[in-house]
Amino acid sequence: MFLKNAWYIAAWDSEIGNDPFSRIILDEPVVMFRTPGGIVALEDRCCHRALPLSMGKVNIDRIQCGYHGLEFDASGECVKVPGQSRIPPGAAVRSYPVEERWGMVWVWTGDPEKSDVSLLPDWWWLDDPDWKMIAGRNGKPMPVDANYLLISDNLFDITHLSYVHASSIGNDAILDFPPKTERYDRGVKMTRLITDRPPAPFYQRAGEFTGNVDRFLVTTSEMPGYIVNHAGTYGVGLNLQPGEVTEDKGVEMKVMNLPTPETEISTHYFYAHSRHFKVDDPKWDEVYRTQFTQVFEEDQVILNEQQKRISGMPHAPEIDINSDAPNIQVRRLMDELISAEQAELRGRRRRA
Repeated sequence: MFLKNAWYIAAWDSEIGNDPFSRIILDEPVVMFRTPGGIVALEDRCCHRALPLSMGKVNIDRIQCGYHGLEFDASGECVKVPGQSRIPPGAAVRSYPVEERWGMVWVWTGDPEKSDVSLLPDWWWLDDPDWKMIAGRNGKPMPVDANYLLISDNLFDITHLSYVHASSIGNDAILDFPPKTERYDRGVKMTRLITDRPPAPFYQRAGEFTGNVDRFLVTTSEMPGYIVNHAGTYGVGLNLQPGEVTEDKGVEMKVMNLPTPETEISTHYFYAHSRHFKVDDPKWDEVYRTQFTQVFEEDQVILNEQQKRISGMPHAPEIDINSDAPNIQVRRLMDELISAEQAELRGRRRRA
């Protein structure tokens, strides 16, 4: 099941032009298109004979069905039926609230009356010129054939960096320092401090370190899955906090992970990375693209194979180990929010 009353990233804005663009989100087909008033998101199904509206065309601020020519406006209402002046009762499709922020297109998948822009993540650094953002995969999501919560598990279990990403952003030092996990209203925060250890290969190159370093790794998740990996690497004993790692002292970066469920076993994995060093150096734009494409594709292989086994052996037992504690907190919180949402929906149905 999915948490419906939430914002999910549906596309990078560069993906959406004047032609219909279709994507499955939470098992729901959604068509998006650009109008003079902004991007519109509608149910991708004509209410007449069910042809996907994405097979039609955009007419300024309307979308026209490619089967019989019915036209729908941004609210989802049918405003034209060729050959007749009367619009049939109920001639409408679902319209989704849309917000555009940081080059990302967000859709609210639940009750439109509950849509609340304050529930979007507060990623202030994406508006800060001292930080440089690079969209992953040249502005397209990475397809993952796995449940979205497996991605959350992956991101909160930092110990996998020592094995899956040993040649890039991980090393054995992570294993010696247990994390601290905190839970708040709609999220979970995990902090790991690593002291006086060799830097991982990527950070050694970025910071030109010649000896051991201190390092913080902070992972936060706001429901339904706005996951940020915040990492800082700096000289031993500087005792710097997140946000204090200036370029003369080390390197600091954030990776924004946005797994949007497609189905129960497939996910549109949007991601981007921001750095607080060498922001004006185009060489490092390419380094980031190359390095993090490798990192995310390494995870993609793990996640796809993991889901295959889970689907093929659904009743096989699993164990938990110490490093699973943050993942368990995230899953518990998600279960609680979904349960509360479902209980409210059942109550409304009983009162109707």
